[in-house]
Amino acid sequence: MYRFLSALIALSSLQACGGECDFAHSMCGAQASGDVVIGILMPCHHKVTALDKRIRPESYHCSDFHLPSFMRSLAVIHEIEEINAAGFLPGVRLGYMMCDTCSFASTALQNVEYMLAVNRSLNVDCDYSDFRPRVKIILGARYSEVSIAVARLLSVYMIPLLSSTSSAQDLSDKRRYPSFLRTIPSDKHQTKALGQVMHHFGWNWVGVVYGDDEYGIAAFQSFLKDAEKNSVCLNYKEVLPDNLDNSQRLSRIKQIAERIRSSTARVVLLILKAELVEALFEEMIRTNTSRTWIASDAWSRSRSISQMEGINKVGDILGFTFVTGKNESFDKYLKNLTVTPGGYNHFIEEYKNLRFNCTPECFSDKAPSYCPSPDELKMKADNACNFKDPQEQNDDHLVTALDTSDAFLHRLAVWATANALKKLLKCNGSSCLGEINFPPWKLLEELKKVQFEFENSSFIFDKNGDFEDCYNLIVWKKDGDHRRFLKIGNYHVLDKQIRLVKKDFIWFSTANTTIPQSRCSERCAPGSFKKILNASCCHNCTLCAAGTFSAEWDLDTCQRCPNGTWSLKGWTQCKQREESFLRWSDPLPIILMAAAVFGILLLLVTFIIFLVNRNSPPMKRAEVRLSCVMMAGLSVSFASVIWFMGRPNVHLCRARQVMYALGFTLCMSCVLVKAFRTFLAFLPFGQLTSRRLHKLYKPLVIVIVITSLQGVICLLWLIFDSPDIDDTPPSPQSMTLVIQCSEGHTYIGFGIMLSFIALLALVGFLLAFKGRKVPQEFSETGNIIFSMLMYLFVWVCFIPVYIMNNESGTTVQASAILVSSYGIIFCHFSPKCYQVLWKSNTETLEKILNKWRAISSPKHDVVTEINIDFPRVTLSSEKTQKSDSFITSSTSPKLCSSGTLCISSYTTLVTKRKMARTRSISC
Repeated sequence: MYRFLSALIALSSLQACGGECDFAHSMCGAQASGDVVIGILMPCHHKVTALDKRIRPESYHCSDFHLPSFMRSLAVIHEIEEINAAGFLPGVRLGYMMCDTCSFASTALQNVEYMLAVNRSLNVDCDYSDFRPRVKIILGARYSEVSIAVARLLSVYMIPLLSSTSSAQDLSDKRRYPSFLRTIPSDKHQTKALGQVMHHFGWNWVGVVYGDDEYGIAAFQSFLKDAEKNSVCLNYKEVLPDNLDNSQRLSRIKQIAERIRSSTARVVLLILKAELVEALFEEMIRTNTSRTWIASDAWSRSRSISQMEGINKVGDILGFTFVTGKNESFDKYLKNLTVTPGGYNHFIEEYKNLRFNCTPECFSDKAPSYCPSPDELKMKADNACNFKDPQEQNDDHLVTALDTSDAFLHRLAVWATANALKKLLKCNGSSCLGEINFPPWKLLEELKKVQFEFENSSFIFDKNGDFEDCYNLIVWKKDGDHRRFLKIGNYHVLDKQIRLVKKDFIWFSTANTTIPQSRCSERCAPGSFKKILNASCCHNCTLCAAGTFSAEWDLDTCQRCPNGTWSLKGWTQCKQREESFLRWSDPLPIILMAAAVFGILLLLVTFIIFLVNRNSPPMKRAEVRLSCVMMAGLSVSFASVIWFMGRPNVHLCRARQVMYALGFTLCMSCVLVKAFRTFLAFLPFGQLTSRRLHKLYKPLVIVIVITSLQGVICLLWLIFDSPDIDDTPPSPQSMTLVIQCSEGHTYIGFGIMLSFIALLALVGFLLAFKGRKVPQEFSETGNIIFSMLMYLFVWVCFIPVYIMNNESGTTVQASAILVSSYGIIFCHFSPKCYQVLWKSNTETLEKILNKWRAISSPKHDVVTEINIDFPRVTLSSEKTQKSDSFITSSTSPKLCSSGTLCISSYTTLVTKRKMARTRSISC
């Protein structure tokens, strides 16, 4: 019978909000009288039953005692009692009226009506400036949805509503909620912090689950903007309604859980109430699903979730919390719960009944209907059946089961109210002189201006009625089978920056300090950029093109290189291009210069040999004067190679081409004269043709005209298409800036110059080839043929190489000049030097002529005499001392008495005896 009566008492206390009990007790379960009464709106129960079946405006039935909110309401009551005990307001006693919102806005509005009623009635007036209800300020509510509804109503009366947990961004709008204030920052700062923490840890692919109330919807919309600013993309978004019954809620939670499991996003943001998160985590634990969870302030310090069985299976949890602080006096108060003298507190009675009332039948499989819910039974003390009167008992359950530091902001709200009252009531050290029964709007004015110190910190409301404080960033660290909260950083509202104070904590996902990843695509390393796919966070990494770079991770575009710098594909920085030209100190230029100098020295030695042996037969046949002119031209060509070295400028570009053109043309003109001379001297022509051709043989004129013509070509080239520094941009894939000469924009002048020399070489080659059967002792046809062939071969090879490898054009041309010049030296001059220095000169002219007779045959009947300035030949035979002639065929060389070589053509063979005299032909 005793246990049955105790159960009835517990049931009546659970239904204190309904039934036909005393109106004051049913609506507001705790009250204490005072000169100034403070209203307290707290959800001591977090559920209203049978809302979907409510038809008549009956009383609401609340269930599920909510221990954390109960503890926070006790913090307000305790702080009020502390202020009264300390005499902070001399002569003024603070009272309170605490009402249970049951986490439902309509219930809260009903509570407010009761608080504002005067003699249980609320008059309707046009002007409420002199409206003086008992309750001057209301502290609460817990949830933004409730605060928004209450703040709308209180704005009519301009009664201040001061919350310590409602963080919805809309409440900062003073046009809609002019009487609302709070001791926390707005959610707009929290969503900024959430975006930054995701960006800091490199999470750009996340899922979001949010509630369908004002808090959840507004926070989600704000987060979308901040996520975009921090390059965070949503893989999915799910809504979890709060007003579903148990079966519907469970079904919806399973749907969301399946969406989370099937998603590639490894990070999930939960903007939900703590009880919804707890239900979702139960499903995650059941299916052994691990993710990285980011908590909103609504559940980031939920003790009930952190103590869930199997909580370590869900993975990493981190989130932002408001400022907290322990208070030993409050902890001591919770261990010795008593009702304020002169007042009542049915919520304390209900808690003690749940904690200490002996109801063993409620733990059976078939529990009676009056038993508390399973969650409430968890509060039951193990030794509950040892106590006769539950209301006389106390223990430390509230201190050990809850984190009492969470009540700091509620205590802060009480002190903000007390400091505003002190200003309004004009309190001094001994008394308060102001009017006690003041209209509430005056207190609102003082609250907006109040600035006070609390536990060594300064506090003030901003223009929106918010505290611009900071958030603490915490992780849920493993603590045995449960979790504990570890602060790892903070977010300052004013400077909008996250600062980590602890970085080496262990992550559940990686089992070490390595940060878990949640990205749609892999990060793009420096040297590449993101090529966006279907979502801004899903991309391919593409290497930066040449001329661009990226020095950081995950850049959207590559930066262009500054002027004067360049980069290759995939580079992380730009560099100066390396200038490329034939530097004096490089090996190749040294080799080329050495070759040019050696060539000049070789020509000098050759010149000395020719000069010393100028009267020898080989030198006379080589024509020393023309050979010396050739050496001078070749020396100029060798010297032009030197100007191919060093950093080019416009003057060097012009000088080296002109030097080469004139020098080599001078040489080639002399070669042409020699070939033409042999052609005229030894090849048979008709008398008329021979005399006409003979008139053309003027060596000095030919050399001057040909060289002058090349000079005119060079002059026109310099005037109309002059060589200059090549301004062709380098290849995009090259870091080498080739500084070289451009032989004009069209290369026409350069081509004509080379073509002219090539033409001289070709003509000389053809003339020499025509007289190739002439004995080499009398002509230089073989030397001319080989030297011209070498020149033509070199320059025919030069053209395609020069065109295909323009960057090496300078080296190619310099090499071609050297090879062709050395070709003339070795093919033209070296044989003569060899003959002079080492070969015997015993071969007589007669032997030479015999060779010629062997290859000659009679072809003409007309005698032709041609005088050519041929080099004199000294005969070694005694026949040269006589004025004799030799038997010849149609054409044969003939030695005159003067020592010159002549050519005669006869129609018939004659003998020496038949000739009446020796016919001498003077050349």
